[in-house]
Amino acid sequence: MQRRSTERLARILDACAELLDESGYEALSTRAVAVRAGVPIGSVYRFFGNKRAMADALARRNLDRYAARVTERFAAHAASDWRGALDVVLDEYLAMKRGVPGFALVDFGAQLPLGTRVPASGRSPADPAADPNQWVADRLTALLSGHLGLAPSAALRRTVLVAVEATDALLQLAFRTDASGDPGIVSETRELLRAYLARTLD
Repeated sequence: MQRRSTERLARILDACAELLDESGYEALSTRAVAVRAGVPIGSVYRFFGNKRAMADALARRNLDRYAARVTERFAAHAASDWRGALDVVLDEYLAMKRGVPGFALVDFGAQLPLGTRVPASGRSPADPAADPNQWVADRLTALLSGHLGLAPSAALRRTVLVAVEATDALLQLAFRTDASGDPGIVSETRELLRAYLARTLD
C-alpha cells in the first residue's frame, strides 16, 4: 500500500512538471494533472489541496534530487578540490535547468510567476526558512562541508548563502538572455563564485 501511494505521488508530480513546461502555471489545474497522471482527481486532493501545494512539493523533490546528483558526483573529486566541487554544484544545476521537466518554472522554490519567490506552505513570508534560497544554502553547506572536511559553521553557511543568492540572480539573467543559459554569463558567474569563495576555501 505504501509503495503504491509513493508511486502515485511520483506520477502526480511528474504530470505536474510536464504540464508546467507545456502550458505554464496559470493554465495548470489539479484536474489536468489527474488526467495526465492517470489517477482519480481525489488522489490528487489526497496529497495536495491546490496547485500551489503541488508546485511546492515539486520544488522540494527537485532539491532532493539535486542534492543526490551533487553527492554522487562529489565522489569523483578530491576533498581538497573545492573548485571541482563548485563546478559540480553549478553544472548540476544547469543540467537540471536545461533538462528536468518543470524545473525552469519551479527549480527549488516555486518561482511562480517566473522570478517570484513563494513562501513554503504554512510559513509566514517573514520567516527566513520560507525563502527557498535558505533551504538551498542549508543543503549545500552540509554537502560542501562534508565533502571538503570543514566544520559547517555559521560563517561558512553565510558565505554559501551569499553565493547562492548571487548565483540565483545571475543565472536568472543568463536564462532570460538565452533560453539555454547565455554561455558568457554562465562563465562570468563561475569566475565570480571562484573569486568570492577563495577567501573562505583557499
